Amino acid sequence: MPDTLHDAPQGRLRALGKTEKLMVRAMNAAWTAPMFPVTVEIDMTEATARRAPGVTLTDVILADVAATLTRHPALNAHWQDECVVEYDAVNLGLAVASDRGLTVPVIHGADALDLAGIAERRKALVDKVKAGRIAIAEVMGGTFTVSNLGMFGVARFTAIINPPQVAILAVGGTTRRQVWNDGAPEWRPIAEFTLTSDHRAVDGARAAAFLADLKTRLETGAPH
Repeated sequence: MPDTLHDAPQGRLRALGKTEKLMVRAMNAAWTAPMFPVTVEIDMTEATARRAPGVTLTDVILADVAATLTRHPALNAHWQDECVVEYDAVNLGLAVASDRGLTVPVIHGADALDLAGIAERRKALVDKVKAGRIAIAEVMGGTFTVSNLGMFGVARFTAIINPPQVAILAVGGTTRRQVWNDGAPEWRPIAEFTLTSDHRAVDGARAAAFLADLKTRLETGAPH
């Protein structure tokens, strides 16, 4: 009978893959930033109605995030050498899990694509990640990242910034909740969106303003 106080359990050594090692280095860099989260609840009725063959709810979210970022360049930015570099083009990263680990392919120029274009590009990139055929150029140059765990039944979570980006959006699952609706309670599909920002580049007011605009766009199909 083994001495459980002294005998170590049997285990297997698993070396990290190239993608995992890159992620470890990125996360070590991320934790040097003073990050803070801000969360909003969004009624997904309108966003869900915009789904179509070949277009998922994630695609709708990506399209509205890209459009909203054009109005909030402070979040479509990098922290670099004690400066903030803001970008006009939105190169939108999407966190994708596969057997090879977490990969963040980038939809370059997402602000210039319509919903169908984003859906097509997102599917092509995800297929490449899962097949292990993603190219280095397709994971480089991201200016903002979206991480959606709603399809796994996750209600809410806080994502870690992907440096040198200054913000990342975590999307939780959509669930039916009763809302007050000006005195006429009804059940609505609600999802929680949590924006994590680098406080060196983004303050609370800017983070809240971005989420407010994104909420309006998703709930009505149009910005303020």
